[in-house]
Amino acid sequence: MKKEISFNAFEMNCISHLSPGLWRYPNDKALCYKDMEYWQNIARIAQKGLFDAVFIADVLGVYEQYKGNDISALKTALQVPVNDPLSLAVIGAGASEHVGFGITAGVPFEHPFAFARRLSTLDHLTKGRIGWNIVTGYLPSANRNMGSTELPHDERYELADEYMEVIYKLLEGSWEDDAVILDRLSGDFANPAKIHHIAHHGKYFDVPGIHLCEPSIQRTPVLFQAGNSPMGRKFSAKHAEAIFIAPPSKEYAKIAVKQIRDELVKANREPNSAKIYVLATIITDASDALAQAKYKDLLSYASTEGSLVLNSGWLGVDLSRYELDDKLTNIKSNAMLAQVEALSNSTTKSGDEWTLRDLLALTGIGAQGIKFVGGAKKVADELEEFIAYSGADGFNLAYATTPGTFVDVVEFIVPELQIRGSYKHEYRQGSLRHKLFGAGDRLPSSHIGSQYRVGGSKSTINDFASTGRFKHKKEQDYAI
Repeated sequence: MKKEISFNAFEMNCISHLSPGLWRYPNDKALCYKDMEYWQNIARIAQKGLFDAVFIADVLGVYEQYKGNDISALKTALQVPVNDPLSLAVIGAGASEHVGFGITAGVPFEHPFAFARRLSTLDHLTKGRIGWNIVTGYLPSANRNMGSTELPHDERYELADEYMEVIYKLLEGSWEDDAVILDRLSGDFANPAKIHHIAHHGKYFDVPGIHLCEPSIQRTPVLFQAGNSPMGRKFSAKHAEAIFIAPPSKEYAKIAVKQIRDELVKANREPNSAKIYVLATIITDASDALAQAKYKDLLSYASTEGSLVLNSGWLGVDLSRYELDDKLTNIKSNAMLAQVEALSNSTTKSGDEWTLRDLLALTGIGAQGIKFVGGAKKVADELEEFIAYSGADGFNLAYATTPGTFVDVVEFIVPELQIRGSYKHEYRQGSLRHKLFGAGDRLPSSHIGSQYRVGGSKSTINDFASTGRFKHKKEQDYAI
């Protein structure tokens, strides 16, 4: 049996996501990012291709590491302007029935009490098709404009860990499944005795009250995470159900996948309990020659300046200070340490250390992700071989042009993989979590989030202290 390959459509509510300059390409629709119809179309294309999800990246800030200012980011529209990602899930869900929507939101920039309500709302409105990509933030401009202090890389994960505690307590442990009674005779909508104050008092957050929403289909959305630094892997192993990595080579992908699987075992989880998606871009057409010609044409629109802006932001260094043949080693950064680690611990195809010239050659289209270029058979061969070699589960597909890259994948690659028995032919019914894992809508009992449910070992429920409730009340509905 071949391993089934999964795809996500990797998008962002902006003009230039990971292929700066390509908005100028004929028939590219990136400039329509402000239009609801654009996002409805993306959802329909992804669903036609049986993609797991439309995964929507986000940053709350501007890339200003390159030359120490935001000028080049604005000139190249590199992830600015950028609109909020959360509404796109509802827009896409209204135009589709099955495909999931993974929205990105940073834990330092929105209080978990309010954000938990947004998650429940999205899960209700999408009928259980929402996922949340948990990010800790890496752009200093976001912290400045939020009036917050930039935390050291590892402390960002310490804060995120407590953030998740609050989210679990609210989504999993505040409302019991039978709290809503809909007693039309008495007029009681809910039984207050089954709606609990979570009494969370921690280092970063103080959240004593109840969750404001009744339980949604999944309660907690599918948890995505993209950190692959040592602290990121530890956090992912504890919380994530789907993990994204962006290795610059097949060889490093295998290393990164093994590191994650090993970390899952250390966290007392099954090594395959989380799906691992690899960042990649597929350029394809009716033949290898046409695909190669298309790739060459696409590269002619790529913006070197935009690539320098993006890579400076990811690496946390000003690449304008580097010569083309300078080696990108020993970088000290408080940004995306996974990308710094990937360049330090991998080599180019020729076996050399990475230079700025090599990085720019790699990242003109699809950033640091793997590139697959060719007709359907060639690309399908390479995809299958990559998955077999690396142990990953699928690909987070960045686009060169939108929606053209996704349309090509659906037209040429998906049918070829289906013929080979390495791609699904239909969606599993149910929520996004059930579609991905086939084990129901809710977090499994093996996941740490389940321990925050009523009666769980990590629950901190206190329904009486400073709540105005009484332990001994005549109405038995209020007795715990």
